[in-house]
Amino acid sequence: MKAVLDHVGIAVENLAAALAFYRDALGLEIEAPEEVTSQRVRAHFVPVGESKLELLEATAPDSPIAKYVGKRGPGLHHITLRVDDIHAAVAQLKARGAKLIDEQPRAGAEGALIAFIHPAATHGVLVELKQSPVPSPQSPTMSRVQRFSLGDLELVSLCDGFLQVDGGAMFGSVPKPLWEQEAPPDARNRIRMAMRPLIVRGARTMIIDAGVGDKEDAAFDEAYGIDRAKALDQSLAEAGIAPEAIDLVLASHLHFDHAGGFTVRDPGGRLRPRFPRAQYIARRGEWDDAGHPHARSRAAYRADNVVPLAEAGVLQLVDDDVTIMPGVRVRRTGGHTMHHQIVLIESGGKTAAFAADLVPTAAHLPESWIAGCDLYPMETLAAKTQFLKEAVERNTLVFFEHDPVIAAGYIREQDGRRSVMPAPG
Repeated sequence: MKAVLDHVGIAVENLAAALAFYRDALGLEIEAPEEVTSQRVRAHFVPVGESKLELLEATAPDSPIAKYVGKRGPGLHHITLRVDDIHAAVAQLKARGAKLIDEQPRAGAEGALIAFIHPAATHGVLVELKQSPVPSPQSPTMSRVQRFSLGDLELVSLCDGFLQVDGGAMFGSVPKPLWEQEAPPDARNRIRMAMRPLIVRGARTMIIDAGVGDKEDAAFDEAYGIDRAKALDQSLAEAGIAPEAIDLVLASHLHFDHAGGFTVRDPGGRLRPRFPRAQYIARRGEWDDAGHPHARSRAAYRADNVVPLAEAGVLQLVDDDVTIMPGVRVRRTGGHTMHHQIVLIESGGKTAAFAADLVPTAAHLPESWIAGCDLYPMETLAAKTQFLKEAVERNTLVFFEHDPVIAAGYIREQDGRRSVMPAPG
């Protein structure tokens, strides 16, 4: 395990006094603060050469930093060592019998993956391991294009921005004290989620899903916390792919955050397909459900996203698990909707999967962590159990459509617990 010093954490009781010394007396630059909601702490990073100081300010009286300061007073709290592969580092420490506070890496400040080692194993010093760079969800780099090779295929992860969804809706019966450690909510209990369409380039050029699009009004954008500072058209341009270059558009399902980008309004206000040369492919049952929504599904389906496709004669409906193009096939999972499907990709002996809303984020790895908005949760459970087992056994590159930080990664399992190793792209 190769490790370098990343930063030194300092617990402060009086932030103004600390800033007066580090900023004013020493003349150091203080970065904008970042709140780690799950730990009830505000972090102020101070660059010092190739490392940093981290001033830790409690935001609640029951936070770990508040308790530390109350017991020991302000001062050195921990040192942080940066490693290339935090999962491998944790596994190595476990194998050597080291006592850990975090048995599995978790999200920390700056969007990093972190794990704390117990002072009993480090001769009295609290040591934090950190894997970086894993940019924070607010960072513009999280909307960047990421490219992956899979045999003869090129996979390009795009971004149509972010939205905010109620955390309870996304984690169902999971208690909030558990899910908020993985997905910290805002003041309105909403968690940040990405919208990540995927390009598959092989015999043809395909895009899977297309984000929320740009047809909705300000009230819709405010209700769902839509952030499209960098949207699908920009992402395509960054990837060097023109809308006219898309041959196939494949829908995992037809909810607005997946199919909203299928259509656009022309200068005259008329709706037309966004990808002018493409054929659009959807599950027949999903198309029927989108056209006849019920009380629980009505808010998720919007006619403007799909009806113009049929009117333009570019819609193809499939009934079964079929091959869409060489190396790419669909599998119905149900669960989230009756006809929700994932996309399985194979080339050169390697496998990848676009998990859509079966496993929307890396935080949804536990089999029972199922969204409250899934219409058929027991179907989700069965399909998810099968998918996760296969993903581990086949070393599948899994694309997480809604994860705000991790576009794609490999699922690892150790001692019955799963984690994601982000894939460089």
